[in-house]
Amino acid sequence: MSDSKTILIAEDSSVILNLTKKILELQKYRIVSAKNGGEVVKQLEAQPIDCILLDINIPIKDGMTVAREIRQHDTESIRKVPIIAITGNANNYSMDDFREAGITDYLPKPLDFDALVRTVKQHIG
Repeated sequence: MSDSKTILIAEDSSVILNLTKKILELQKYRIVSAKNGGEVVKQLEAQPIDCILLDINIPIKDGMTVAREIRQHDTESIRKVPIIAITGNANNYSMDDFREAGITDYLPKPLDFDALVRTVKQHIG
């Protein structure tokens, strides 16, 4: 079913990254990761990515900046990748702020892993 789907997790917390990775691997997704906002576009350019889980408070370039860069990328397949924001500061942003940055959906921290799996499946199957 989802064997060939690759998810990029952009998260600087190794605890959240490892938990998220394990949960999604159990769903048969392939996981690649980025520890900071500077690595995200490089990962997208290096291999096909089906979905991005993007921490908003990530070092080097914050998630909102990274989302805008992705949406302005020269390559259409990169511009169209679903971006699911992950944030502990959802109250600092409205869904309009997320949409303006090009974010497809968002999940609040602490992560509800059932909601994580549901949201990913909703966007990439």
